[in-house]
Amino acid sequence: MGLTPRLEFRQSQSLTLTPQLMQSIRLLQLSHLELDAFVDAELLRNPLLEREDGSGPGETDGTELPERIVELSAYEDTVDHADRIQSADSIASSYDTEVENVFPEQAAQDASNASPNQWSERGGSAEGGEAPDIDQFVAARPTLSDHLSDQIGMMLTDPAERLIARFLTDSLNEAGYLATDLCSVAEQLGAPIETVEAVLKTIQNCEPLGVFARDVRECLAIQLREKDRLDPLMEKLLDNLGLVAAHDMAGLARAVGADREDLVDMLAELRELDPKPGRAFEVGVVEAVVPDVMVREGAGGGWAIELNADILPRVLVNRAYYATVTKKTRDAAEKTFLTDCMAAANWLARSLDQRAQTILRVAAEIVKQQDGFLVHGIAHLRPMTLKMVADAIDMHESTISRVTSNKYMSTPRGLFEMKYFFTTALGSTIGEADHSAESVRHRIRQLIEAEQPGGILSDDTIAEMLRKEQGIEVARRTVAKYREGMHIPSSVIRRRQKRALAGVR
Repeated sequence: MGLTPRLEFRQSQSLTLTPQLMQSIRLLQLSHLELDAFVDAELLRNPLLEREDGSGPGETDGTELPERIVELSAYEDTVDHADRIQSADSIASSYDTEVENVFPEQAAQDASNASPNQWSERGGSAEGGEAPDIDQFVAARPTLSDHLSDQIGMMLTDPAERLIARFLTDSLNEAGYLATDLCSVAEQLGAPIETVEAVLKTIQNCEPLGVFARDVRECLAIQLREKDRLDPLMEKLLDNLGLVAAHDMAGLARAVGADREDLVDMLAELRELDPKPGRAFEVGVVEAVVPDVMVREGAGGGWAIELNADILPRVLVNRAYYATVTKKTRDAAEKTFLTDCMAAANWLARSLDQRAQTILRVAAEIVKQQDGFLVHGIAHLRPMTLKMVADAIDMHESTISRVTSNKYMSTPRGLFEMKYFFTTALGSTIGEADHSAESVRHRIRQLIEAEQPGGILSDDTIAEMLRKEQGIEVARRTVAKYREGMHIPSSVIRRRQKRALAGVR
Protein backbone atom coordinates (compact mmCIF):
# COMPACT_ATOMS: atom_id res chain seq x y z
CA MET A 1 0.00 0.00 0.00
CA GLY A 2 1.55 3.28 -1.11
CA LEU A 3 1.62 6.34 1.06
CA THR A 4 0.66 9.39 -0.96
CA PRO A 5 -0.47 12.87 0.17
CA ARG A 6 -4.08 13.79 -0.53
CA LEU A 7 -6.71 16.40 0.37
CA GLU A 8 -9.75 15.22 2.27
CA PHE A 9 -12.87 17.04 3.51
CA ARG A 10 -14.47 15.83 6.73
CA GLN A 11 -17.59 17.19 8.43
CA SER A 12 -18.02 16.89 12.20
CA GLN A 13 -19.77 18.60 15.09
CA SER A 14 -18.11 19.75 18.30
CA LEU A 15 -18.86 22.09 21.17
CA THR A 16 -16.48 25.04 21.38
CA LEU A 17 -16.44 27.39 24.34
CA THR A 18 -16.04 30.85 22.89
CA PRO A 19 -14.92 33.71 25.17
CA GLN A 20 -18.47 35.09 25.13
CA LEU A 21 -19.94 31.73 26.15
CA MET A 22 -17.39 31.37 28.92
CA GLN A 23 -18.34 34.83 30.13
CA SER A 24 -22.03 33.89 30.26
CA ILE A 25 -21.24 30.74 32.23
CA ARG A 26 -19.08 32.72 34.62
CA LEU A 27 -21.83 35.30 35.21
CA LEU A 28 -24.21 32.57 36.35
CA GLN A 29 -22.16 31.61 39.40
CA LEU A 30 -21.28 35.14 40.54
CA SER A 31 -22.98 36.58 43.60
CA HIS A 32 -24.63 39.97 43.29
CA LEU A 33 -21.59 41.68 44.84
CA GLU A 34 -19.17 39.96 42.48
CA LEU A 35 -21.47 40.68 39.54
CA ASP A 36 -21.66 44.37 40.45
CA ALA A 37 -17.86 44.57 40.60
CA PHE A 38 -17.61 42.81 37.22
CA VAL A 39 -20.07 45.23 35.63
CA ASP A 40 -18.19 48.22 37.07
CA ALA A 41 -14.99 46.93 35.48
CA GLU A 42 -16.75 46.56 32.13
CA LEU A 43 -18.13 50.09 32.38
CA LEU A 44 -14.61 51.43 32.81
CA ARG A 45 -13.29 49.39 29.91
CA ASN A 46 -16.12 49.83 27.40
CA PRO A 47 -17.10 53.43 26.47
CA LEU A 48 -20.37 52.27 24.89
CA LEU A 49 -21.74 50.90 28.18
CA GLU A 50 -23.51 52.98 30.78
CA ARG A 51 -25.40 52.08 33.92
CA GLU A 52 -29.12 52.74 34.07
CA ASP A 53 -29.82 54.87 37.11
CA GLY A 54 -33.56 54.27 37.05
CA SER A 55 -34.37 57.93 37.58
CA GLY A 56 -37.45 57.82 35.42
CA PRO A 57 -38.80 57.24 31.94
CA GLY A 58 -37.71 60.67 30.86
CA GLU A 59 -34.06 59.64 30.87
CA THR A 60 -32.58 58.71 27.53
CA ASP A 61 -31.92 55.02 27.12
CA GLY A 62 -29.29 55.42 24.48
CA THR A 63 -31.47 54.04 21.69
CA GLU A 64 -32.54 57.39 20.24
CA LEU A 65 -30.60 60.48 19.32
CA PRO A 66 -31.38 63.74 21.11
CA GLU A 67 -33.69 66.15 19.31
CA ARG A 68 -30.89 68.64 18.63
CA ILE A 69 -27.18 68.23 19.17
CA VAL A 70 -25.40 71.53 19.79
CA GLU A 71 -21.69 71.47 19.16
CA LEU A 72 -19.69 74.22 20.85
CA SER A 73 -16.15 75.26 20.21
CA ALA A 74 -13.72 75.46 23.09
CA TYR A 75 -14.17 79.24 23.28
CA GLU A 76 -17.96 79.05 23.20
CA ASP A 77 -17.97 76.34 25.82
CA THR A 78 -15.93 78.38 28.27
CA VAL A 79 -16.91 82.00 27.56
CA ASP A 80 -19.83 82.62 25.25
CA HIS A 81 -21.93 79.80 26.63
CA ALA A 82 -21.70 81.27 30.12
CA ASP A 83 -23.10 84.56 28.82
CA ARG A 84 -26.21 82.80 27.56
CA ILE A 85 -26.99 81.23 30.95
CA GLN A 86 -29.73 83.08 32.84
CA SER A 87 -29.13 84.17 36.38
CA ALA A 88 -30.93 82.56 39.29
CA ASP A 89 -32.89 85.77 39.98
CA SER A 90 -34.19 86.00 36.41
CA ILE A 91 -35.28 82.38 36.39
CA ALA A 92 -37.01 82.72 39.76
CA SER A 93 -38.80 85.90 38.70
CA SER A 94 -40.10 84.16 35.57
CA TYR A 95 -41.80 81.62 37.85
CA ASP A 96 -43.01 84.37 40.20
CA THR A 97 -41.34 82.85 43.25
CA GLU A 98 -38.30 83.23 45.46
CA VAL A 99 -34.81 82.08 44.49
CA GLU A 100 -34.57 79.56 47.33
CA ASN A 101 -37.69 77.76 46.07
CA VAL A 102 -36.08 77.09 42.68
CA PHE A 103 -32.42 76.81 43.70
CA PRO A 104 -32.17 75.72 47.36
CA GLU A 105 -28.39 75.65 47.09
CA GLN A 106 -28.36 79.34 46.15
CA ALA A 107 -29.33 80.34 49.69
CA ALA A 108 -26.39 78.40 51.09
CA GLN A 109 -24.07 80.06 48.59
CA ASP A 110 -25.38 83.50 49.49
CA ALA A 111 -24.88 82.70 53.14
CA SER A 112 -21.26 81.78 52.50
CA ASN A 113 -20.71 85.14 50.78
CA ALA A 114 -22.28 87.09 53.63
CA SER A 115 -20.29 89.27 55.99
CA PRO A 116 -18.42 87.60 58.86
CA ASN A 117 -20.83 88.88 61.48
CA GLN A 118 -23.73 87.17 59.68
CA TRP A 119 -22.04 83.77 59.58
CA SER A 120 -23.27 82.55 62.95
CA GLU A 121 -26.80 83.81 62.33
CA ARG A 122 -27.19 81.96 59.05
CA GLY A 123 -25.44 78.83 60.28
CA GLY A 124 -23.46 78.61 57.07
CA SER A 125 -19.92 77.49 56.40
CA ALA A 126 -17.05 79.94 56.51
CA GLU A 127 -15.67 78.48 53.30
CA GLY A 128 -18.96 77.79 51.53
CA GLY A 129 -19.99 74.55 49.85
CA GLU A 130 -21.87 71.64 51.36
CA ALA A 131 -21.87 70.96 55.06
CA PRO A 132 -19.56 68.13 56.13
CA ASP A 133 -21.11 64.70 56.52
CA ILE A 134 -22.03 63.80 60.08
CA ASP A 135 -20.29 60.44 59.61
CA GLN A 136 -16.99 62.30 59.63
CA PHE A 137 -17.53 63.17 63.29
CA VAL A 138 -18.50 59.68 64.49
CA ALA A 139 -15.75 58.10 66.56
CA ALA A 140 -14.23 54.99 65.04
CA ARG A 141 -14.52 51.74 66.96
CA PRO A 142 -11.22 51.11 68.77
CA THR A 143 -9.28 48.03 67.79
CA LEU A 144 -7.75 45.61 70.27
CA SER A 145 -4.28 46.71 69.20
CA ASP A 146 -5.04 50.40 69.80
CA HIS A 147 -6.71 49.65 73.13
CA LEU A 148 -3.68 47.71 74.36
CA SER A 149 -1.14 50.21 73.00
CA ASP A 150 -2.63 52.99 75.13
CA GLN A 151 -2.23 50.86 78.27
CA ILE A 152 1.24 49.60 77.38
CA GLY A 153 2.45 53.18 77.01
CA MET A 154 1.65 53.77 80.68
CA MET A 155 2.93 50.41 81.96
CA LEU A 156 6.33 50.39 80.27
CA THR A 157 8.83 53.23 80.00
CA ASP A 158 11.87 51.51 78.52
CA PRO A 159 11.88 51.79 74.66
CA ALA A 160 13.20 48.24 74.24
CA GLU A 161 10.42 46.81 76.41
CA ARG A 162 7.85 48.82 74.49
CA LEU A 163 9.17 47.37 71.25
CA ILE A 164 8.79 43.84 72.62
CA ALA A 165 5.29 44.63 73.85
CA ARG A 166 4.38 46.05 70.43
CA PHE A 167 5.62 42.86 68.76
CA LEU A 168 3.60 40.70 71.15
CA THR A 169 0.52 42.83 70.52
CA ASP A 170 0.83 42.29 66.78
CA SER A 171 1.03 38.53 67.44
CA LEU A 172 -2.40 38.30 69.08
CA ASN A 173 -5.18 36.43 67.32
CA GLU A 174 -8.84 37.44 67.22
CA ALA A 175 -9.57 35.80 70.58
CA GLY A 176 -6.75 37.73 72.30
CA TYR A 177 -4.35 34.78 72.64
CA LEU A 178 -0.63 35.02 71.95
CA ALA A 179 -0.12 33.09 68.73
CA THR A 180 3.69 32.88 68.80
CA ASP A 181 6.39 31.25 70.89
CA LEU A 182 8.41 33.43 73.27
CA CYS A 183 11.68 31.80 72.21
CA SER A 184 11.09 32.76 68.58
CA VAL A 185 10.20 36.30 69.68
CA ALA A 186 13.42 36.60 71.67
CA GLU A 187 15.46 35.23 68.77
CA GLN A 188 13.82 37.51 66.22
CA LEU A 189 14.21 40.65 68.33
CA GLY A 190 17.63 39.74 69.70
CA ALA A 191 16.45 40.14 73.28
CA PRO A 192 17.03 37.87 76.30
CA ILE A 193 14.22 35.39 76.90
CA GLU A 194 14.00 36.59 80.51
CA THR A 195 13.23 40.13 79.32
CA VAL A 196 10.51 38.90 76.96
CA GLU A 197 8.91 36.84 79.74
CA ALA A 198 9.03 39.82 82.12
CA VAL A 199 7.36 42.07 79.52
CA LEU A 200 4.69 39.45 78.88
CA LYS A 201 3.96 39.10 82.59
CA THR A 202 3.56 42.88 82.86
CA ILE A 203 1.25 43.37 79.89
CA GLN A 204 -0.94 40.44 80.94
CA ASN A 205 -2.44 42.91 83.42
CA CYS A 206 -3.96 44.90 80.54
CA GLU A 207 -7.69 45.16 80.04
CA PRO A 208 -9.56 43.11 79.03
CA LEU A 209 -8.19 40.57 81.47
CA GLY A 210 -7.01 37.39 79.82
CA VAL A 211 -5.30 38.90 76.77
CA PHE A 212 -1.75 37.77 76.00
CA ALA A 213 -2.57 34.31 77.40
CA ARG A 214 -1.08 31.35 75.57
CA ASP A 215 -3.93 28.91 76.20
CA VAL A 216 -7.38 28.72 77.79
CA ARG A 217 -6.02 27.70 81.18
CA GLU A 218 -3.72 30.70 81.42
CA CYS A 219 -6.49 33.03 80.22
CA LEU A 220 -8.87 31.86 82.95
CA ALA A 221 -6.09 31.89 85.55
CA ILE A 222 -5.33 35.56 84.82
CA GLN A 223 -8.95 36.51 85.38
CA LEU A 224 -9.25 34.43 88.55
CA ARG A 225 -6.01 35.89 89.94
CA GLU A 226 -7.40 39.40 89.50
CA LYS A 227 -10.49 38.37 91.47
CA ASP A 228 -8.28 36.77 94.15
CA ARG A 229 -9.93 33.40 93.51
CA LEU A 230 -6.96 31.42 92.21
CA ASP A 231 -6.62 29.10 95.19
CA PRO A 232 -5.09 25.58 95.04
CA LEU A 233 -8.48 23.94 94.41
CA MET A 234 -9.21 26.28 91.50
CA GLU A 235 -5.77 25.59 90.05
CA LYS A 236 -6.52 21.86 90.13
CA LEU A 237 -9.81 22.55 88.40
CA LEU A 238 -8.01 24.49 85.66
CA ASP A 239 -5.60 21.57 85.28
CA ASN A 240 -8.56 19.32 84.44
CA LEU A 241 -10.47 21.40 81.89
CA GLY A 242 -10.86 18.28 79.77
CA LEU A 243 -13.04 16.74 82.50
CA VAL A 244 -14.97 20.02 82.73
CA ALA A 245 -15.73 19.87 78.99
CA ALA A 246 -16.82 16.24 79.36
CA HIS A 247 -19.04 17.13 82.37
CA ASP A 248 -17.47 14.26 84.31
CA MET A 249 -18.47 15.41 87.80
CA ALA A 250 -17.27 12.26 89.51
CA GLY A 251 -13.88 12.44 87.84
CA LEU A 252 -13.59 16.15 88.66
CA ALA A 253 -14.42 15.57 92.30
CA ARG A 254 -11.66 12.95 92.57
CA ALA A 255 -9.11 15.05 90.65
CA VAL A 256 -9.79 18.30 92.50
CA GLY A 257 -10.44 16.79 95.91
CA ALA A 258 -13.63 18.77 96.56
CA ASP A 259 -17.15 17.70 97.40
CA ARG A 260 -20.01 18.12 94.90
CA GLU A 261 -21.36 21.33 96.43
CA ASP A 262 -17.99 23.13 96.30
CA LEU A 263 -17.40 21.81 92.80
CA VAL A 264 -20.72 23.21 91.56
CA ASP A 265 -19.82 26.63 93.01
CA MET A 266 -16.38 26.57 91.37
CA LEU A 267 -17.89 25.67 88.00
CA ALA A 268 -20.37 28.54 88.38
CA GLU A 269 -17.46 30.94 88.88
CA LEU A 270 -15.72 29.48 85.86
CA ARG A 271 -18.77 30.13 83.66
CA GLU A 272 -18.65 33.84 84.54
CA LEU A 273 -15.20 34.21 82.98
CA ASP A 274 -14.53 35.14 79.35
CA PRO A 275 -12.43 32.49 77.55
CA LYS A 276 -12.04 34.78 74.50
CA PRO A 277 -11.44 38.31 75.78
CA GLY A 278 -10.49 39.67 72.37
CA ARG A 279 -13.93 39.12 70.86
CA ALA A 280 -15.22 42.49 72.07
CA PHE A 281 -12.77 44.22 69.73
CA GLU A 282 -13.40 42.34 66.53
CA VAL A 283 -13.72 44.86 63.73
CA GLY A 284 -14.58 42.65 60.78
CA VAL A 285 -16.99 44.12 58.27
CA VAL A 286 -20.45 42.65 58.72
CA GLU A 287 -22.20 42.21 55.40
CA ALA A 288 -25.93 41.67 55.39
CA VAL A 289 -27.21 38.84 53.21
CA VAL A 290 -29.37 40.30 50.45
CA PRO A 291 -31.82 37.92 48.75
CA ASP A 292 -31.62 37.46 44.99
CA VAL A 293 -35.16 36.09 44.72
CA MET A 294 -38.28 37.15 46.62
CA VAL A 295 -41.06 34.61 47.27
CA ARG A 296 -44.36 35.68 48.80
CA GLU A 297 -47.94 34.48 48.86
CA GLY A 298 -49.87 35.41 45.75
CA ALA A 299 -53.10 37.38 45.87
CA GLY A 300 -55.10 34.58 44.24
CA GLY A 301 -53.28 31.71 45.92
CA GLY A 302 -50.00 30.10 45.04
CA TRP A 303 -46.68 31.88 45.21
CA ALA A 304 -45.46 35.08 43.60
CA ILE A 305 -41.79 34.88 42.59
CA GLU A 306 -39.74 37.86 41.49
CA LEU A 307 -36.13 38.89 41.27
CA ASN A 308 -34.77 41.48 43.66
CA ALA A 309 -34.58 44.48 41.35
CA ASP A 310 -32.45 46.45 43.80
CA ILE A 311 -29.38 44.28 43.23
CA LEU A 312 -29.75 43.57 39.53
CA PRO A 313 -27.23 45.60 37.53
CA ARG A 314 -28.81 47.40 34.59
CA VAL A 315 -26.59 48.38 31.72
CA LEU A 316 -27.49 50.23 28.53
CA VAL A 317 -25.71 50.31 25.20
CA ASN A 318 -25.20 53.89 24.08
CA ARG A 319 -25.96 53.44 20.39
CA ALA A 320 -26.27 57.19 19.87
CA TYR A 321 -22.67 57.71 20.93
CA TYR A 322 -21.58 54.78 18.77
CA ALA A 323 -23.33 56.22 15.70
CA THR A 324 -21.90 59.70 16.28
CA VAL A 325 -18.32 58.55 16.78
CA THR A 326 -18.42 56.02 13.93
CA LYS A 327 -19.41 58.71 11.44
CA LYS A 328 -16.49 60.92 12.40
CA THR A 329 -13.70 58.38 12.66
CA ARG A 330 -11.61 57.43 9.64
CA ASP A 331 -8.99 55.27 11.30
CA ALA A 332 -9.39 51.52 10.74
CA ALA A 333 -8.06 50.64 14.20
CA GLU A 334 -10.55 52.96 15.87
CA LYS A 335 -13.43 51.48 13.87
CA THR A 336 -12.33 47.99 14.84
CA PHE A 337 -12.16 49.03 18.48
CA LEU A 338 -15.66 50.53 18.35
CA THR A 339 -17.03 47.44 16.62
CA ASP A 340 -15.52 45.17 19.27
CA CYS A 341 -16.89 47.40 22.05
CA MET A 342 -20.37 47.30 20.51
CA ALA A 343 -20.29 43.51 20.23
CA ALA A 344 -19.04 43.14 23.82
CA ALA A 345 -21.68 45.56 25.11
CA ASN A 346 -24.50 43.76 23.31
CA TRP A 347 -23.27 40.41 24.57
CA LEU A 348 -23.02 41.63 28.17
CA ALA A 349 -26.55 43.06 28.06
CA ARG A 350 -27.90 39.77 26.69
CA SER A 351 -25.87 37.73 29.20
CA LEU A 352 -27.23 39.72 32.14
CA ASP A 353 -30.79 39.28 30.88
CA GLN A 354 -30.25 35.56 30.31
CA ARG A 355 -28.75 35.22 33.79
CA ALA A 356 -31.79 36.88 35.36
CA GLN A 357 -34.21 34.69 33.41
CA THR A 358 -32.29 31.51 34.33
CA ILE A 359 -32.28 32.38 38.04
CA LEU A 360 -36.02 33.04 37.88
CA ARG A 361 -36.74 29.72 36.15
CA VAL A 362 -34.68 27.75 38.65
CA ALA A 363 -36.26 29.56 41.61
CA ALA A 364 -39.75 28.90 40.25
CA GLU A 365 -39.05 25.18 39.96
CA ILE A 366 -37.61 25.07 43.50
CA VAL A 367 -40.72 26.75 44.87
CA LYS A 368 -42.91 24.34 42.90
CA GLN A 369 -41.19 21.26 44.30
CA GLN A 370 -40.87 22.62 47.86
CA ASP A 371 -44.42 23.89 48.22
CA GLY A 372 -44.93 21.71 51.32
CA PHE A 373 -41.98 23.31 53.05
CA LEU A 374 -43.27 26.82 52.37
CA VAL A 375 -46.73 25.94 53.68
CA HIS A 376 -46.04 23.59 56.61
CA GLY A 377 -42.36 23.98 57.53
CA ILE A 378 -39.13 22.03 57.55
CA ALA A 379 -40.77 18.72 58.41
CA HIS A 380 -42.25 18.72 54.88
CA LEU A 381 -39.01 19.53 53.05
CA ARG A 382 -38.82 17.14 50.11
CA PRO A 383 -35.61 15.47 48.95
CA MET A 384 -34.48 17.23 45.79
CA THR A 385 -31.41 16.91 43.60
CA LEU A 386 -29.89 19.04 40.89
CA LYS A 387 -30.94 16.48 38.30
CA MET A 388 -34.60 16.76 39.29
CA VAL A 389 -34.62 20.51 38.70
CA ALA A 390 -32.47 20.22 35.57
CA ASP A 391 -34.83 17.69 33.99
CA ALA A 392 -37.89 19.77 34.89
CA ILE A 393 -36.68 22.95 33.18
CA ASP A 394 -34.58 21.25 30.48
CA MET A 395 -31.16 22.46 31.62
CA HIS A 396 -27.89 20.80 32.54
CA GLU A 397 -27.07 19.95 36.14
CA SER A 398 -23.93 22.08 36.03
CA THR A 399 -26.05 25.09 35.08
CA ILE A 400 -28.34 24.52 38.06
CA SER A 401 -25.32 24.20 40.32
CA ARG A 402 -23.90 27.52 39.10
CA VAL A 403 -27.23 29.30 39.40
CA THR A 404 -27.77 28.21 43.00
CA SER A 405 -24.23 29.09 44.15
CA ASN A 406 -24.07 32.18 46.36
CA LYS A 407 -27.74 32.98 45.69
CA TYR A 408 -30.33 33.52 48.42
CA MET A 409 -34.09 33.24 48.45
CA SER A 410 -36.40 35.17 50.76
CA THR A 411 -39.47 33.13 51.69
CA PRO A 412 -42.23 33.38 54.32
CA ARG A 413 -40.19 30.76 56.25
CA GLY A 414 -37.07 32.91 56.29
CA LEU A 415 -34.00 33.63 54.20
CA PHE A 416 -32.29 30.55 52.76
CA GLU A 417 -29.45 29.87 50.39
CA MET A 418 -30.84 28.24 47.27
CA LYS A 419 -28.61 25.21 47.80
CA TYR A 420 -30.37 24.62 51.13
CA PHE A 421 -33.35 23.10 49.30
CA PHE A 422 -31.21 20.39 47.68
CA THR A 423 -30.97 17.47 50.08
CA THR A 424 -30.45 13.74 49.76
CA ALA A 425 -33.27 11.27 50.23
CA LEU A 426 -33.69 8.71 53.01
CA GLY A 427 -35.85 5.70 52.28
CA SER A 428 -39.22 5.04 53.89
CA THR A 429 -40.35 1.69 55.32
CA ILE A 430 -44.10 2.34 55.13
CA GLY A 431 -44.44 2.95 51.41
CA GLU A 432 -44.56 6.75 51.59
CA ALA A 433 -42.35 9.22 49.74
CA ASP A 434 -38.71 9.45 50.70
CA HIS A 435 -37.72 11.82 53.47
CA SER A 436 -35.36 14.75 53.15
CA ALA A 437 -32.10 14.54 55.08
CA GLU A 438 -32.68 18.08 56.39
CA SER A 439 -36.09 17.17 57.81
CA VAL A 440 -34.50 14.12 59.46
CA ARG A 441 -31.88 16.36 61.09
CA HIS A 442 -34.65 18.60 62.34
CA ARG A 443 -36.49 15.64 63.87
CA ILE A 444 -33.30 14.36 65.54
CA ARG A 445 -32.76 17.79 67.11
CA GLN A 446 -36.37 17.83 68.37
CA LEU A 447 -35.99 14.40 70.00
CA ILE A 448 -32.74 15.38 71.72
CA GLU A 449 -34.10 18.71 72.97
CA ALA A 450 -37.07 16.90 74.54
CA GLU A 451 -34.87 14.52 76.53
CA GLN A 452 -35.16 14.26 80.30
CA PRO A 453 -32.12 13.77 82.60
CA GLY A 454 -33.26 10.21 83.32
CA GLY A 455 -34.10 9.31 79.71
CA ILE A 456 -31.18 10.24 77.45
CA LEU A 457 -31.58 8.75 73.96
CA SER A 458 -28.74 6.84 72.36
CA ASP A 459 -28.13 6.91 68.60
CA ASP A 460 -29.62 3.41 68.30
CA THR A 461 -32.74 4.49 70.19
CA ILE A 462 -33.16 7.58 67.98
CA ALA A 463 -32.82 5.46 64.83
CA GLU A 464 -35.43 3.04 66.13
CA MET A 465 -37.82 5.87 67.05
CA LEU A 466 -37.50 7.40 63.58
CA ARG A 467 -38.21 4.02 62.03
CA LYS A 468 -41.32 3.38 64.16
CA GLU A 469 -42.81 6.89 64.26
CA GLN A 470 -42.25 8.11 60.71
CA GLY A 471 -41.04 5.08 58.82
CA ILE A 472 -37.62 6.63 58.18
CA GLU A 473 -35.05 4.00 57.33
CA VAL A 474 -31.87 5.36 58.88
CA ALA A 475 -28.82 3.60 60.35
CA ARG A 476 -27.25 4.37 63.70
CA ARG A 477 -24.07 5.70 62.10
CA THR A 478 -26.19 8.08 59.99
CA VAL A 479 -27.83 9.42 63.15
CA ALA A 480 -24.39 9.88 64.69
CA LYS A 481 -23.15 11.72 61.58
CA TYR A 482 -26.14 14.08 61.56
CA ARG A 483 -25.83 14.66 65.31
CA GLU A 484 -22.14 15.51 65.08
CA GLY A 485 -22.85 17.78 62.12
CA MET A 486 -25.23 19.77 64.32
CA HIS A 487 -22.54 19.94 67.07
CA ILE A 488 -24.64 17.89 69.50
CA PRO A 489 -22.56 15.82 71.95
CA SER A 490 -22.97 12.10 72.48
CA SER A 491 -25.52 10.57 74.80
CA VAL A 492 -22.88 10.03 77.51
CA ILE A 493 -21.91 13.71 77.61
CA ARG A 494 -25.54 14.86 77.36
CA ARG A 495 -26.41 12.67 80.35
CA ARG A 496 -23.64 14.28 82.40
CA GLN A 497 -24.64 17.76 81.29
CA LYS A 498 -28.29 17.37 82.23
CA ARG A 499 -27.50 15.69 85.52
CA ALA A 500 -25.13 18.55 86.35
CA LEU A 501 -27.80 21.12 85.49
CA ALA A 502 -30.33 19.21 87.54
CA GLY A 503 -27.89 19.19 90.48
CA VAL A 504 -27.42 22.96 90.22
CA ARG A 505 -31.16 23.52 90.35
